[in-house]
Amino acid sequence: MTDQHQSPRAAQPAPPAQDPGLAPASAAPGSEASEDRPADGVPGPPRRRRVRRGVQLGAGASALLLGAASLSVPSAFLIESPGPTFNTIGETDGDPIITVDGAQTYETDGNLDLTTVYVNGQPTSTVRVPDMIRGWFDPSVDVEPHELVYPSGTSAEEVEQQNAQAMTSSQDQAVAAALDELGIEYSQRLEVVEFTDGAAESGADDVLQIGDEVVAAAGEPVAGVPGLRDAVTDAAGQPVGLDVIRDGERQEVDVPTYEESDGQHYMGVLLQGRFDFPVEVDIRLDDVGGPSAGMMFSLGVIDTLTDGSMTAGEHWAGTGTVEADGTVGPIGGIAQKVRGAAAEGADHFLAPAGNCAGLDGRVPAGIDVYSIEGVGQARSIVQAVGDGDEAALDAAETCG
Repeated sequence: MTDQHQSPRAAQPAPPAQDPGLAPASAAPGSEASEDRPADGVPGPPRRRRVRRGVQLGAGASALLLGAASLSVPSAFLIESPGPTFNTIGETDGDPIITVDGAQTYETDGNLDLTTVYVNGQPTSTVRVPDMIRGWFDPSVDVEPHELVYPSGTSAEEVEQQNAQAMTSSQDQAVAAALDELGIEYSQRLEVVEFTDGAAESGADDVLQIGDEVVAAAGEPVAGVPGLRDAVTDAAGQPVGLDVIRDGERQEVDVPTYEESDGQHYMGVLLQGRFDFPVEVDIRLDDVGGPSAGMMFSLGVIDTLTDGSMTAGEHWAGTGTVEADGTVGPIGGIAQKVRGAAAEGADHFLAPAGNCAGLDGRVPAGIDVYSIEGVGQARSIVQAVGDGDEAALDAAETCG
């Protein structure tokens, strides 16, 4: 996200206003200016000034009314503020957030809180000008242009649906990352679910079909999106050879790629991982959407499946998307999430490395924020704090 600033124009002095009821001092009697008087000889200036005052008062009242009306107009901005936290190794409404069947589980203690952020504004709610102004002066709040968060025309129903889908996908990825960290094998299938506009332009949607299962790229088996992404990058703009299962049969296809403005190459294919886990993991959390809880779900599953306490009773919070290989990605609202965690009593916070720059000067006192790139690293830092491993903590990168 970049901020664009426009330099104001230099202020220029306005020319002297001409009073329509007064002749310039240099005007000679009999000139056009000196004849600007009523025919009955009554001096014109006082009456003209009264008319002018009435116009000015009317214009001032109109300006006040317009200003007052503008305060009630919905703003084109969104307001991000701290939301509640949820302990992934705790309970909500009396039920555990994470339950595991099919494997030995262990007691946990302490907190591994996932953090949330409230996003107020169109299309889900209304932000008015006074709300926006208050947000500018509140250090816990960020005011963002609407278009940076929601594309134009997005409806509230679409936002809700996208957040729910992202939450479901993040939970699957989180379980996969946790099992991978613990060395527990599982299987994954990559299925084509949608095409982007770029795929339509490149012709990728003529080669692939919805429902195709991608099993290999450039001759190498792929089980997850990161491996496929690497194959596209290595192709450097050339078509990528994929092996897919279609209608029960394996076949090879060459999928064209294209370059985006960021310099990266893409196929424009949206894939969904279909996982087959050896254990059943159920994550219950209502009224929370989006993908940013992934890392904390992974840590919660790991702690549930390992003997001993990962946290040693410490109060941790964090955020970050996660992929099946354990890679942690950046999220939105990082400053609000850290502040919300601190308000709930967290002493330590796990933040994606890609979000660290956004925390410069914005970390509240009393909470340590660690930069995280992967689930394994996050687990090690949590354990290092619990073990009092000062050498490991001195080597860890912090944010803010």
